[in-house]
Amino acid sequence: MAATTKREAEKSPGTSQSRLASLIKSARDTMRKDAGMNGDLDRLPQLSWLLFLKAFDGRVEQEGEALDPDGYRRAIEEPYRWEDWATVPDFSGDELKSFVNDKLIPHLAGLVGDDAEDPRNVISTIFKDVVNRMQSGTLLRDLVDIVNQIHFVSADDIHTMAFVYESILKEMRDVAGGSGEFYTPRPVNRFMVQQSFLELGESILDPASGTGGFLVQAYEALKGQVKTDTQRRRLHKDIRGIEKKPLPYLLGSMNLLLHGIDAPHIRRGSALLEMRNSNAADKVDVVLTNPPFGGEEEATVVKAFPDGFRTQETAWLFLYSILDQLKLGGRCAIVLPNGSLFAVGENSIGAKIKKKLMKDCNLHTVVRLPQGVFAPYTQIPSNILFFEKTGPTQEVWFYEVPLPEGRRGYTKTKPMRFEDFESCVDWWGGKQREGREVGEQAWVVPASDIIASGFNLDIANPHLGDDLKHRTPEELVDELVKTEMEILGLLKELRSGLESADE
Repeated sequence: MAATTKREAEKSPGTSQSRLASLIKSARDTMRKDAGMNGDLDRLPQLSWLLFLKAFDGRVEQEGEALDPDGYRRAIEEPYRWEDWATVPDFSGDELKSFVNDKLIPHLAGLVGDDAEDPRNVISTIFKDVVNRMQSGTLLRDLVDIVNQIHFVSADDIHTMAFVYESILKEMRDVAGGSGEFYTPRPVNRFMVQQSFLELGESILDPASGTGGFLVQAYEALKGQVKTDTQRRRLHKDIRGIEKKPLPYLLGSMNLLLHGIDAPHIRRGSALLEMRNSNAADKVDVVLTNPPFGGEEEATVVKAFPDGFRTQETAWLFLYSILDQLKLGGRCAIVLPNGSLFAVGENSIGAKIKKKLMKDCNLHTVVRLPQGVFAPYTQIPSNILFFEKTGPTQEVWFYEVPLPEGRRGYTKTKPMRFEDFESCVDWWGGKQREGREVGEQAWVVPASDIIASGFNLDIANPHLGDDLKHRTPEELVDELVKTEMEILGLLKELRSGLESADE
């Protein structure tokens, strides 16, 4: 087996957006013919790991050799380089399938890097969980040939591929949403990053990084400030994630690679355990995240937390861990459901964690999101909490983002837009939050009132009133859903307390 020619990336034509979309469609049509592929949960990961190898070859390996012909050492060596097997037209059928299954994937999964910056560590982490699900070596050859027509020869090509890849991720999120995975809509990512006022040189972590939405937005917000190679390398290192599940890890690594980070700093593992076992050197300046909520953690994770703060509710454990993970002066933007804001008793775990939050940090803003922002995954009302580890909270500002005129909620076909945050951005008052005013959508509550309420942060907009005659049936149903979620939270707290008492 040998490559017929050595590809010259600089001579390859670019790939337009329409051409790329056509190739992706052809790739998915090819995979649909294969008996081993069962829906997009199989097809999209299959396409992603092939795209990863093609992009890595073009973005990292070939560029590295061009910049340092004598000193660059490839992360992937013969006969596993893309050009050694993927560009050989007659390497097909069972021979190709056996090579991929028995040699290529095991070799890539066994790579070991010399240091934390070595991209071989990223490759091996990805491919430890990769499985070639295609049963036909001939169709696999067809798929590889299609991927081979995608080129990464310029910044424009990378941008185009990243744009199309994000559309693939959106479809992937739609599929995963049905199995309990909720992903953050891009407008919410962008708003949270923008209102965090990131600065070059800050370490930025998403401990539930998923497909990399927050990390990509953070990188895009900061890369224009880079002036030197040293700053670029530092920025790549400062964009950090932790992801527990193999599929989001693969998709997130690919997403960062396509956006220009050659060796993504995403770790595979339990973020809760990693944050509990971290040291001072692991603390970060900024956390941007939408942690899982409504789930239950296993006993080994719960036991890693101190007495009095042990609960199976994932969102509470993430919030507690983030408080410890932030440096002094650090800040966080985090999505939490209404149930987490609701007061569940002065001695409940939720109240204790909110007490710690308001004692250690300045919880300066709670942005209440409209109905349906996370549709179709969940209708649970959600909020974004912004806080800084700069001392106790004195007052909390609330801002209720209004729905567009004539809308009762967001849906899958009519999702939220970034422009819908415009009124909140105008009100915000810049980095120093100057000139904020109480208004129809904004109100402020003294910390003393929140403490007296048992740390209830689920505070309704006082300007809207609660006249049932003027509320729509949809609003009444939403209120019932909210109440049921709060009751469910109380029951979970009660069960956690009983389980802790039995230990």
